[in-house]
Amino acid sequence: MGLDGMLAEYLPILIFLGIAVGLAIAMMLASVIMAKQHPDSEKISTYECGFEAFDDARSRFDVRFYLVAILFIIFDLEVAFLFPWAVSLGDIGLFGFWSMVIFLVILTIGFAYEWKKGALEWE
Repeated sequence: MGLDGMLAEYLPILIFLGIAVGLAIAMMLASVIMAKQHPDSEKISTYECGFEAFDDARSRFDVRFYLVAILFIIFDLEVAFLFPWAVSLGDIGLFGFWSMVIFLVILTIGFAYEWKKGALEWE
């Protein structure tokens, strides 16, 4: 297979990317052309909390926000590892099963430690 043959395999991907970029540009232009560009005061008013913002949005956050985010990522990755393990369990045998059991035990110990230390308590 020559260089032209290998490049021809990428042609559908390039066509797909071209269509995607074209559609994105078309949708942005359509929104600029068709949408009303002068929103009324109701649209730009406070939405969810019901009162005007009283502080700068770039203020420092409490470290608990970051702790909760890190804990979510850790336990979300646990679930991400469980799916491919479950799919390939028939091929990896007992070694793969016990490896995942050890992994889950370590994560459970970590979760229990976080719970005991109060990392999951907000107040």
